Amino acid sequence: MSRQHISQTNSYIYTSHLLRFNSIQFNLIINPPIITTSYLLQFHCLFVCLIMDGKKLEYKGEEALKEIERLTREAEKVQQELLKEIITRNKNTEYLNKYMTMNDVQEFKQKVPVITYKHIYPYIQRIANGGEDSSLISGHPIVEMLCSSGTSGGEPKLMPTIAEDLDRRTFLYNMIMPIINQYVTGLDEGKAMFLYFVKAEMSTPCGLPARTVLTSYYKSKHFKGRSHDRYNDQTSPDEAILCDDSNQSMYCQLLSGMIHRQQVLRLGAVFASALLRAISFLERNWVSLCNDIRTGKLSPVITDSACRLAMSSILKSADPRLADEIENICSRRSWKGIVCNLWPKAKYIEAVVTGSMSQYIPALEYYSMGKLPLVCTMYASSECYFGVNLKPLCDPANVSFTLLPNMGYYEFIPLGKDETYGNEDDDEDISLNKLVDLVHVKTGCYYELVVTTFSGQFFITFFKNTCCYLQLRLVCNQKLLINT
Repeated sequence: MSRQHISQTNSYIYTSHLLRFNSIQFNLIINPPIITTSYLLQFHCLFVCLIMDGKKLEYKGEEALKEIERLTREAEKVQQELLKEIITRNKNTEYLNKYMTMNDVQEFKQKVPVITYKHIYPYIQRIANGGEDSSLISGHPIVEMLCSSGTSGGEPKLMPTIAEDLDRRTFLYNMIMPIINQYVTGLDEGKAMFLYFVKAEMSTPCGLPARTVLTSYYKSKHFKGRSHDRYNDQTSPDEAILCDDSNQSMYCQLLSGMIHRQQVLRLGAVFASALLRAISFLERNWVSLCNDIRTGKLSPVITDSACRLAMSSILKSADPRLADEIENICSRRSWKGIVCNLWPKAKYIEAVVTGSMSQYIPALEYYSMGKLPLVCTMYASSECYFGVNLKPLCDPANVSFTLLPNMGYYEFIPLGKDETYGNEDDDEDISLNKLVDLVHVKTGCYYELVVTTFSGQFFITFFKNTCCYLQLRLVCNQKLLINT
């Protein structure tokens, strides 16, 4: 099928957080916002529990690619079934009962309004602070509150989430390697050095965990109990990833990566900024890291018992030769190409380098001498995981993400070329008659995305192939506050 690209302009569509997803298969091209940013929130108020098709999460190889093809080919059907399931599961919620009596799709589309975060926040407060039942807004128990990274005022927003949301995120993660394996071979013959971190979490007054979406995932059974996969053999031990002390976590993860430097075939972090922080940390601590390798003893600065125990199986004995190799590289006057020098077999760098993270591309190219592709694999936010990059080796400026129709129900608000719909503080009602189903969007038009179930954050510039894929490209975001 043809994939006609439409040039990007300076126009933009602002992000909305909505609890109402509309369906369609098509491709939009977006330079996405990063997962930890917060934007304008709007909600078709309804927190939902969505099941994965057949409850299957671990698609592998060709099977995963066929599943993506099936989902996009049958997008309209997938979306319609999804919306019916959303309504069925949440028909008894207090919020939905304000607007619906028949509990069918048409009634939902005609009566459930699009609202801003501030309108749903009182319900969230009643659950988080007052301990009221989840049935205020969800047909299933709310198990935790996900914290967005912050808004223009610096205050994170709380997003209720249910247990099955982790299934959905896991499903999307499991689609990544089958896609990359089409373009990069031999990744099962070595290791991945990905630097992952958790953040401190809090509890709401009623005892619900309040944490970032990544911290939620890394501390879940989905991550900690994952089966061994030779395509995802990582250098970092889970104990280091889960360490609450970011400095100890970084130290142990870098030490592990350096010990396995000849086996590392890919490296990265969730965000480009995090990878650059790691390089800066390495500049300050390489002498100590080399000393650990040379003596076979972990630095006393690592006091976390779980980290020390995990590292004892990695730092097994003294290796003066490896320490000398690393010292020779790190003591050079210039660190240009340091990534390629330390990990000579690496085939690409994986990190978010689109949207606001694009400012870090020159630095990453400097440290890799421009030899390693910068790969963005997926498009996600605290509120919803949306889709995957089917061309992971493309230039960062051309990154697009295929929206998967089983991740949420999508609708679109048509906008003019230079139009935005408003901002979070506006009380303007959005006409439900304006909402366009996924299968009815038009090539070359600008839309604001409306999502039902979690919440949506991105900007749409165009779509193509109404019966196959939805690809998105971010043009710009409003009220962006990066918290890395």
